[in-house]
Amino acid sequence: MRILIAPNSFKNSLDAGEVAAAIREGLEESYLKLTCELFPVADGGDGTATLLMQHLNARPVEVTVQGPKAEQVKAQYGWLPSTHTAIIEMASASGLRLLSASERDPLHCSSNGTGELIAHALDQGASSILLCIGGSATVDGGSGVLQALGYRFLDKSGNELLFMPERLQKLAGIDDSKAHARLRDCSIIILCDVRNRLLGEQGAARVFGPQKGADKDGVEKLESALQQFRDIVLKQSGIDMASFEHGGAAGGTAAGLAALLHAELKNGTDEFLEMTHFNKALERSDLVITGEGSLDEQTLHGKAPFGVAVRARALDIPVIGLAGRVPLMKEPVMEPYFDVILPIGNEPADLEQAFRNTKENLVRTANQLGNLLALQNGKSKNL
Repeated sequence: MRILIAPNSFKNSLDAGEVAAAIREGLEESYLKLTCELFPVADGGDGTATLLMQHLNARPVEVTVQGPKAEQVKAQYGWLPSTHTAIIEMASASGLRLLSASERDPLHCSSNGTGELIAHALDQGASSILLCIGGSATVDGGSGVLQALGYRFLDKSGNELLFMPERLQKLAGIDDSKAHARLRDCSIIILCDVRNRLLGEQGAARVFGPQKGADKDGVEKLESALQQFRDIVLKQSGIDMASFEHGGAAGGTAAGLAALLHAELKNGTDEFLEMTHFNKALERSDLVITGEGSLDEQTLHGKAPFGVAVRARALDIPVIGLAGRVPLMKEPVMEPYFDVILPIGNEPADLEQAFRNTKENLVRTANQLGNLLALQNGKSKNL
C-alpha cells in the first residue's frame, strides 16, 4: 500500500514535518506492507514559508531586522534565483514566537521587520514575493511593513507618526513619494490562513487582538486605529481596506498591503498545495493520512487538512484524519471529506500534558491504524 502522509502542524507541540515523521514511524512498526511518502502541508500559518522553501529547494537568506518590539532579530527568507522569487515568513521577523507571554502587546508591536525583509528581497532583484503571514504578533494593518518600504504616515500637522499602531488613531495622510522604487515592478502574493475582514466583531482587532495579548481597552484602541487607517486610505485612493476577504489576516496586514501595494490575497492552503504540486503525489497514492491539532467543522473553513481531503476525494482516494481533538458527536458535514477521523489521545490529560505527549500519541495511533489496515487489506482490494 502506498500511503501519502500529509498533515499540518499540531499547534504548540510539533511542526508538520515532525507530525509526518511520527505517523510514518508508527505505520512502519505495524504489520502493514507499505511505502510512505511524507508531504507535510500548511495553510499560510506560521511555518508555511519554511515548508515551501523545502518543497521548492529555495536558498535561505539570513537578514538582521527589527523584531515586533524593535529589538534586533535574525530572520530569513527563501530565494528562488531562477524566478527571482522571495518566500517570506512574516513570523520570522514579526512573530508571536519571538515574544514571551508577558511581552505580547499588539498595541505596541510593529510589523516593520517584515517590511525590512521585503526591502532586502527587492534589493536582491526580486520580481515576485510570496508572503506567508500567519503567526504574527501584530495588529497594525501592515503599517510597519509599509513604513519599512518608504511610506510615511502623517498626522494633521504633517509630522510622521512613529510607534504605531497606537498612534494610527492620529493618522491624517499617507505619503508614498519615497516608497521603494522596485515595488512597482514586483508582484506580491499573500498566503492567508484566515478569511476574516479588517473591521468589526469578526475583524482583526476583536478576534486576533486578545490572542496576541491585547486587553479589552487595547482591543478597542486597535479597532479605532484600524478604522482610521481604513478611512484615510479610502479618502486618498478610493480603495476600501475593509472590503477584502482575508483582509484581517496578520492583524490587518493583508488589507494594508492589498490596498497600498496591490498585493493579491489568496487562500493559503490552496496556494500551497498548488505550488508544491500536491496532486502529483496524490496520483501515486492509495491512501492519504492528514490531520492537525483539532479536526472539526472549523476545519472546513480553509484549513490545510480540508484542502488535502478535497483533492484526495476528487481522485477517489480514501482519507484518514488524525487529531488531538475531535468532535464528541458525529458531524455529518465532515463525512464527505474524511472516511475516518481518529483522536490520538488514549487517556484523560490536561492540555499541557497532551502537548508533551503528541509525538508518542501519534506513533501509537498510527501503529494501531497500520495494524487495522493490515487486517482490512487481507479481506479487501479497496485499500
